[in-house]
Amino acid sequence: MDASPTPSAAQPPDPETEPQQGVGPLNMPLTVCPTPDMARPAPARPALEDGASATPARTGWSGSPTGRKARRLATPIGILAAVAGAFAYVGAVDPNESGHYPVCPLLKLTGVLCPGCGGLRSAHAFITGDLGAALGANAIATVGYFLFAAVWVLWLVRAWRGQPLRIGLAPVWWWGVGAVLLTFTVVRNLPFGSALAP
Repeated sequence: MDASPTPSAAQPPDPETEPQQGVGPLNMPLTVCPTPDMARPAPARPALEDGASATPARTGWSGSPTGRKARRLATPIGILAAVAGAFAYVGAVDPNESGHYPVCPLLKLTGVLCPGCGGLRSAHAFITGDLGAALGANAIATVGYFLFAAVWVLWLVRAWRGQPLRIGLAPVWWWGVGAVLLTFTVVRNLPFGSALAP
């Protein structure tokens, strides 16, 4: 008697592993034939050179080095234009004549000069070329004009080079500025400090 194992019954095909086929007329198996579109291979993308990017490069004036530099310079130039316009207006409309500008609220209510009192007269004298009168009206404001010019030039140069403007001052500097403004305010309101009053 043959001891070899008997063949097992045929197992039904597994639908997950076997390809699905349809049944046509007369129980003939049907297979899906590729259409001409399916049979056509996809067009190959051109090979990129070493270091090339698949993203198209930006073109036009805004993406050029000149355009980027112009965008960096736009802010400092815009600030200068606004300040120059304000100085031009103060230079044309004399603050020494009453009725053109509002009165300082602190001076009107208390009679005390604030650190900014005389600033408009100082700007008018400065823009018309009278530096002595500008210092006499408000010395702090006149010094501020030169500080603004220095910071603006530094800002413009750094923007031209593509570098951000960073001016880091230690807290002691801010305390020093506050002390100077407080001393200036107190002294200009005292009899011996009348030279600092407008």
